[in-house]
Amino acid sequence: MSTAPTVQDRAAAARVPVRRLTVLYDAECALCAHVRDWLARQRQLVPLELIPAGSAEARARFPGLDHAGTLDDITVVGDTGQLWQGAAAWVVVLWALREHRPLAHRLSGPSGMRLAKGAALAAAKWRDGRWGRDQQGREVYRRTDGWSYDPSWGWRYTGPGCEGGACAQ
Repeated sequence: MSTAPTVQDRAAAARVPVRRLTVLYDAECALCAHVRDWLARQRQLVPLELIPAGSAEARARFPGLDHAGTLDDITVVGDTGQLWQGAAAWVVVLWALREHRPLAHRLSGPSGMRLAKGAALAAAKWRDGRWGRDQQGREVYRRTDGWSYDPSWGWRYTGPGCEGGACAQ
């Protein structure tokens, strides 16, 4: 396992060539998994390593990262500590792909970044469809592994045998 070096000076990190990118994605999101599979099939000018966000591997490799935040939006970490999130992360990922680098250059300007942000917002809107209501009518985000997120209470596990908030031991 490799770990990304810590870079104290972000301006210096911007001048360091990127030789590898780690893409943290939500493995529970069908759209994210589809994009992960698509990325794996593309010819890459800069190698992409695709790791589930919030996983034990992601936490071990990037201990200083806000891992809850990486589940909310795509996060890309460069091999020398660069960090991109949201629309900028999408542009960096496209930049790493042989067939899509010209598009990444077009999206990196002010008007292109507005388009990239719109695409990121559209993906977020689709993901918001996974929000539902709990028994009290509050909005909660449900994952297929039994975890759910309630903005008032945070993350909760309601797996098999955990109905009513009490899990069998």
